Amino acid sequence: MTEPTIGSLRVDGATLHYEVRGHGPLLLLIPGGAGGAASFDAVADDLAAEYTVATYDPRGMSRSTLADPGAEQRVAEHAYDAFRVLELLSPGEPARVFGTSSGAIVAVHLLTARPGHVERVVAHEPPMVEVLPDASGHRALVARVAETLRTEGLMPAMAVFAAGLKKDSDTAEPAASVGLPPQAAARAEQTMANLPYFVGRIVPAFMSYAPDINRLEALSDRLVLACGDGSRGELPYRPAAFLAERLGTELQHFPGGHTGLTTHPAEFGELLRKVLRG
Repeated sequence: MTEPTIGSLRVDGATLHYEVRGHGPLLLLIPGGAGGAASFDAVADDLAAEYTVATYDPRGMSRSTLADPGAEQRVAEHAYDAFRVLELLSPGEPARVFGTSSGAIVAVHLLTARPGHVERVVAHEPPMVEVLPDASGHRALVARVAETLRTEGLMPAMAVFAAGLKKDSDTAEPAASVGLPPQAAARAEQTMANLPYFVGRIVPAFMSYAPDINRLEALSDRLVLACGDGSRGELPYRPAAFLAERLGTELQHFPGGHTGLTTHPAEFGELLRKVLRG
């Protein structure tokens, strides 16, 4: 793996850790969930053969610290952070952007808020449940997660959240215990450390986000909505599928499920390169 160039960027209320690899037009990768820049390690080198690949730890995650650890989080603020990274690394030149999960929500808002700085956005399974006809039921899920976190703690809240994302017919199975390489083990440890912040701050703020659909219609030629082949019927699949139909655009299917980037990195990266070229 190529060692990235590492930097830090002061933004309002936080200091962002970012990493850069390769040469060419800028491609910004925005991580989702409790992951940070390291979640793209398996694809970043391949993409860096064609692009200057930048990624970062979102504010409050991993090495990106908050001035006020108790601050409420907002999608617009996270999208402004992404814009600041673009402005730093590709001033005056529109960039390509990929985001997955909550990072895809950030990418969508970035497109609507700063269209002059974005050439193309690939949004992989953004859980924007407010666009769905049954949004009220998903608000209830977020409320149950928050209440469970308050009364029972982190892991019971995660179990409620995970169950709410699955197909109705799915039953949760315990994860198998496997030995991880040291780098992957360190990444998993960091992800676990980020979980309280993700569940307590990011989930309620991001899953209550409603995109400006009229703006997205006007910018639909720059937006690629994507889902995992293995996610059909699951909650994270549905907003992208709904929006693609509403906007009259093709829904792209990537290998794997919601975490296809991790489970199928080579195939995922290859398709991402094709989609970014348009």
